[in-house]
Amino acid sequence: MTLSRYHLHLERCDPARNMARFYALSLEPSLFGDVVLVRRWGRIGAVGRSRLDVFSDEQAAVCAMMNLLRQKRARGYAVGQWGAGRGQRRRA
Repeated sequence: MTLSRYHLHLERCDPARNMARFYALSLEPSLFGDVVLVRRWGRIGAVGRSRLDVFSDEQAAVCAMMNLLRQKRARGYAVGQWGAGRGQRRRA
């Protein structure tokens, strides 16, 4: 099975509320031929937490990833840029 690689990094920043969060999504192959949706989230600059969801086919995993993307965009997350550090935003 060939799996297309999907990686997405979202950020939500609000300096007035001292909020600097990231949410990362990726699809990875498992050793058993399944597709794993890897979710990582936390404060920008921190390691954060993670969760793995296993799917039997790529289409179901992509659908779940898109649903999570819609939910996060509705809450104010936007596509971010990875900086030199772990999850840090680049400055222009």
